[in-house]
Amino acid sequence: MKRAAFTLSVFAAVALPVGMTLTRALAEPDPAPEGFTSLFNGKNLAGWKVPEGDNGHWKVLDGVIDYDAQSEAPGEKHLWSAEEYGDFELIIEWRLKETTGFYNVPYVLPDGTTVKGPDGKNLTHPIKNADSGIYLRGTSKAQLNIWCWPIGSGEVYGYRNDESQPAEVRAGVTPKLNPDNPVGHWNRFHITMKGDRLTVVSNGFTIIEDAQLPGVPERGALALQHHGGKKPDGEFSPASSLVQFRNIFIRKLD
Repeated sequence: MKRAAFTLSVFAAVALPVGMTLTRALAEPDPAPEGFTSLFNGKNLAGWKVPEGDNGHWKVLDGVIDYDAQSEAPGEKHLWSAEEYGDFELIIEWRLKETTGFYNVPYVLPDGTTVKGPDGKNLTHPIKNADSGIYLRGTSKAQLNIWCWPIGSGEVYGYRNDESQPAEVRAGVTPKLNPDNPVGHWNRFHITMKGDRLTVVSNGFTIIEDAQLPGVPERGALALQHHGGKKPDGEFSPASSLVQFRNIFIRKLD
């Protein structure tokens, strides 16, 4: 069911037939679609660069890439592809395993701006949240968010939130609708990058179409994002990457 992008009163994701519950485990990844190459063999992290000092928090569990948001790497904690890509199509399935607390989320409008209060600051509302993402072309600015915000996953936060960008750029990277499945269920992105143009299909719905990412690098690696982690009191911060990935396929277009 399609919905308008203005999601002030929408707080729950819609379950779609593509979603599958936590009870399903994959022993083997799906075969690569014609013309695509698999980036994950379902057995180990070959083809990926585990952050030095991670200590096993990025791992393969029941045939999927599993992350617990607790990497011990002293520096960057993301999981990077070993290869860099220019123009490509990427298919990737992901799910958030559970939320990690309430996070104050702004009201995002269809043009990518946010609702402000009398003091000029964002109006927010608390939502149970978890947070990860996919970096394109080696840069966090071109990150497709994975989270529980009503705007939905797949938006490009670094461009939408950049007030120096033209209005059409900020609107272009804002999802047209939110087809995310509930936490614990699988979702599928089909991402196309050509030049500085991005299209994202989420669970069969086109949420971003031919959006411009000015200044995006011509080539770069992919990354699966670390976010959050445990606080000194042992509790997770309310936007942590309790996330899994599987069925990752890429087709080079250049």
